[in-house]
Amino acid sequence: MRIAIDARKLSDFGIGTYIRNILIELSRLDQATEYVVLCRPDDQDSGDVLGRNFRMVPETAPAYSIAEQYRIPLLLARERVQLVHEPHYVLPPAIRCRSVVTIHDCIHLMFPQYLPGKLAYVYAKGSMWSATRKADRVLTVSEASKRDILRFFDIPAEKVEVIYNAIDERFLGPADTTRMDLTRQRYQLDHPFVLYVGNIKPHKNIERLVAAFAIARRSGPDDLKLIVIGDELSKYPVLRQSVHRHKLDKHVRFLGFQPRETLAAFYRLARAFVFPSLYEGFGLPPLEAMACGTPVVTSNVSSLPEVAGGAALLVDPYDSEAIADGMVRAVTDERLRADLITKGLARARDFSWKQSVGKIHQIYMEVANR
Repeated sequence: MRIAIDARKLSDFGIGTYIRNILIELSRLDQATEYVVLCRPDDQDSGDVLGRNFRMVPETAPAYSIAEQYRIPLLLARERVQLVHEPHYVLPPAIRCRSVVTIHDCIHLMFPQYLPGKLAYVYAKGSMWSATRKADRVLTVSEASKRDILRFFDIPAEKVEVIYNAIDERFLGPADTTRMDLTRQRYQLDHPFVLYVGNIKPHKNIERLVAAFAIARRSGPDDLKLIVIGDELSKYPVLRQSVHRHKLDKHVRFLGFQPRETLAAFYRLARAFVFPSLYEGFGLPPLEAMACGTPVVTSNVSSLPEVAGGAALLVDPYDSEAIADGMVRAVTDERLRADLITKGLARARDFSWKQSVGKIHQIYMEVANR
């Protein structure tokens, strides 16, 4: 059997984590099936850690382009693939083999105002509509996302399978004290800080997080800092302006992308992790923080309460005062902190890539052998 996996987004911030862990676990689970991995030319070497039954095939068609609509089907036909897994919502209609598609969330449909324009909204909705109908099975990452998919698209509920994301193994291991000391020294982390990790996009609600942090500094520890780790900051100058408006230039730091090993050190060094996103299909960063023994404050909307499972302090992400109050409590209330840490460590271990990819592999076999 020959199965293709579209890994052109392997280096992306969120979707890349999903693809990378699927490939790693499949290579451990299945040495019999031949896997054709579509990738960017720069990612070809990533296949070196996979089994001999994984073959990296370079493909330069840009995501969300006209080119991928005909080049991907031609490549799959040339490779004589029986099944393809598109790990994002674009499934070209011209594909002739069986297919599985992952729709992580409906963010573009829930918040169209954050898209570049009306054409982007039409493309997103049309692509999802086509994918939900064409695919033999639709995967998603939370019950909340499944409800959103069924709300927007008229497909049978049994066609949509919920398979949770999980945490990279490096966050579950023992603390690397040497890495923590080096990170503390390099970034001069000589004050307590709260941490945000994730994309720098409007729905992540970072502008309101900055406003909440200004309130927290007035009512909580006055030496508290806020560290924001995420890429593409230059696209959102409003965040710098917000920091300046609240007179927080000396207290808020934007550090950009960090490798996973350094990221784990930041999680462990933080006094609390704050993630006030307005919408998430799943939301891995809160679980990563829990796995590192850090108290988590996150939103009471979308999938975040489902993922947190009672192990985080939930707040209204539309209310700066509520975010600030949660932040202060997570930093200063020792009894609450101890409770969140204990529950968080246990909750993080409820999610396993081995278990999740096992379910994905089972669906591959069901669909391919139908």
